[in-house]
Amino acid sequence: MVEEVSGADEVARVIAQPSGHGAAFFDLDKTLMQGSSGFQFARAVREAGMMSRRQLVSDGIANLRFRLRGATDEESEAIRIRIATSLEGVRVRDLERLGVRVMQRILPRLYPQMLTIAYAHQDAGRPAYIVTAASQDMASVLAKVMSFDGALGSTLSEVQDGVYTGRPTGAFLYGPAKAVAIQELARTKGFDLSASYAYSDSVSDAPMLRSVGHAVVVNPDADLEALARVEGWEILRLDRLGQKLTIAGLIAVAVGASAATSAILRRAPMSRVSR
Repeated sequence: MVEEVSGADEVARVIAQPSGHGAAFFDLDKTLMQGSSGFQFARAVREAGMMSRRQLVSDGIANLRFRLRGATDEESEAIRIRIATSLEGVRVRDLERLGVRVMQRILPRLYPQMLTIAYAHQDAGRPAYIVTAASQDMASVLAKVMSFDGALGSTLSEVQDGVYTGRPTGAFLYGPAKAVAIQELARTKGFDLSASYAYSDSVSDAPMLRSVGHAVVVNPDADLEALARVEGWEILRLDRLGQKLTIAGLIAVAVGASAATSAILRRAPMSRVSR
């Protein structure tokens, strides 16, 4: 039976479980933070004059769509290629200097409840790791700032002589690649995956969730929620954007209907209204 839990419920469950020699693995976007880290990176790039306003608007729309329904495999691969291509000719040093701006945008969007859960894992003897398709460099910095034990991320573009070539290269931690990365880390560190936890929002991370003994879905997309109900995984809800938009839409409809009714009454003859 699937159980929907709150952040406090999950903390209590984490503390109560024997630690064994497991670890806790956290997806980044929509799991540890609201929305997409890639969009926050794009905003920092735009501020530095390295991206057009049109592209930023496009990324903003994609970010909203991502928050509401998740991303497909094709969309995620397209994003990877676009990022790699856009980096062609950019010095690694110049991108590294955007780190402060990126962190300033990401940190306020972290879910405090998820940090509490991660720290509860650490206190119970399970190291906490970020596992993300975002760049390894950004993931490592974020893990350090958040006091996590490490991060597994992607290599987005080939580098020659300190300059990005724009050609995608290296590991892209998306879908099954996340599970492979976790299994390799477990072999290196000696983690027992059956005693480990994984947290994610997207059905693309099903291989990662299945690779551990305790899977928890966070703000799941529709496909992952359906899978969680089949697998019996816990569901943790934190992001209420979709609900807020629905409520806002209902309010707008109600206000519009009220305004229309008022207009009709104002135009109607007084004798008809009085009846």
